[in-house]
Amino acid sequence: MSAKEIVLKFYKSDALIDSEIMKEFVHPEILIDWNSTKGFIQMNYDSLMDLSNELSRAYVRSKVRISHIIVEKDIVSVRYSHFVKTIENPREEMLLAHFMAIWQIKDNKLFRGYQMSQLS
Repeated sequence: MSAKEIVLKFYKSDALIDSEIMKEFVHPEILIDWNSTKGFIQMNYDSLMDLSNELSRAYVRSKVRISHIIVEKDIVSVRYSHFVKTIENPREEMLLAHFMAIWQIKDNKLFRGYQMSQLS
């Protein structure tokens, strides 16, 4: 599978709200540098699993709409909007945030990530 296919499959899956699916996509030594509207966060495998579990408690559905994707060897840059449906109101889709991420793929898994986000 190509680096682009891995990233597309990741964002089309429910990995963001299902840690069991997340495990299929992330390298055990994953490291993410995330600049969010709340500040800088650095995440490793365990903190990423915790985030996925936390999101699963709040949202019943997660959908990513990718607007741009650029690939160079094992590096994939992707710009997307993340939409969710809450447990309280599962019929209404709401925009959670806009993201720009750069992923390095290693051993066919997400290995090194650099991400920026802005809440909607």
